[in-house]
Amino acid sequence: MARKASIKRKTAETDIELSVNLDGSGQVDVDTGVGFFDHMLTLLARHSLIDITIKAVGDIDVDYHHTVEDV
Repeated sequence: MARKASIKRKTAETDIELSVNLDGSGQVDVDTGVGFFDHMLTLLARHSLIDITIKAVGDIDVDYHHTVEDV
């Protein structure tokens, strides 16, 4: 059984594409525009051997809150 998922979500504040493979090898391609958040997601994926791809565009000029919350 493959434990994979992909989702796209667009709101007034964010536009997000995300895919995850829970049975991966720790491959990461993350770009949220929030440096520390990217760093933490990368560490999570690498150390737990989860493959994740995240492309997120948000209203980070206002605040990081919506981007982090929606991801």
